Amino acid sequence: MTMTSTTLNGSHVRLEPLTRAHIPDLVEAAGTDRAVFPWSAVPIGSGEMSKYVQTAIAWREAGTALPFATVRIADARVIGSSRFFLLERWEWPAGHLEAARTTPDACEIGYTWLTPAAMRTAANTEAKLLMLTFAFETWRVQRVCLHTDARNERSRKAMLRIGAQFEGVLRAHRLASDLIPRDSARYSIVAAEWPAVKARLEERLAAR
Repeated sequence: MTMTSTTLNGSHVRLEPLTRAHIPDLVEAAGTDRAVFPWSAVPIGSGEMSKYVQTAIAWREAGTALPFATVRIADARVIGSSRFFLLERWEWPAGHLEAARTTPDACEIGYTWLTPAAMRTAANTEAKLLMLTFAFETWRVQRVCLHTDARNERSRKAMLRIGAQFEGVLRAHRLASDLIPRDSARYSIVAAEWPAVKARLEERLAAR
């Protein structure tokens, strides 16, 4: 399975490799009102979306990210995007059991957004389940990190509910959606915690 051919299939959504062909549908999904994305820098309009997708593809080609378009299976509509990025490959010593691995040792999940109508539906829960399952069971990573704007209480509570562990706040970590230096709340899931996190996600998805 290559970086450009990875598709993650669920019952509600499909995460397929992001391409330039997705740009018009992503523009439609994002809409025109930035106010509906108060904590996420979602690109609005064809120009911003083209740059967003082209950057994601460049990162994939450089081997530092794996971006997806999120497609709702019921109507084949593109409803958002997400990606693996900051793919870490550790320097295992020669002779170590992990020395020959070709997959990342750790990664971050982010750049996640959904069209307003898909928010707080099964789409987000299943997308997270698909990505985390791939990270821990296919890549066999040791850790997945997630960051959110420290002001985003809803996202912070959601991460805790699935079992991610709060690690602290990184000050002036990234550019915020309102164009100020963003303090980021950092959460992580490590391999030993994955079975419990997976069970919580599956329970939440079944409840949807």
